[in-house]
Amino acid sequence: QVQLVESGGGLVQAGGSLRLSCVASGRTFGYTMGWFRQAPGKEREFVGCAWRSTGKTYYADSVKGRFTISRDNAKNTVSLQMDNLKPEETAVYYCGADRQLIMSSMRNPEQYDYWGQGTQVSVSA
Repeated sequence: QVQLVESGGGLVQAGGSLRLSCVASGRTFGYTMGWFRQAPGKEREFVGCAWRSTGKTYYADSVKGRFTISRDNAKNTVSLQMDNLKPEETAVYYCGADRQLIMSSMRNPEQYDYWGQGTQVSVSA
């Protein structure tokens, strides 16, 4: 069992930055760690992930070049640095984890077994 707790959300102006953190209760080594977001009335959307075996990161096209995922297995932490934020990126951001994810499913939130409670990110125009 893995319990995830996100933090770092808040209100920021367009063009600003935020850094989100996700701390796991257990070891995250061997788990793919993903970040998703969900705006009101919309489906949960893939933001990016750090692959379990290689640590390689993958991103949604909409955030490439602006968002960066980093993980520290020793501290059971994965972070999401978000730069040049846009108002349309206002959402609740979630951290997810899974041990058996396959590459073709990394963008599907239904394939992640563990989730945090989410942290609100609001970007004002």
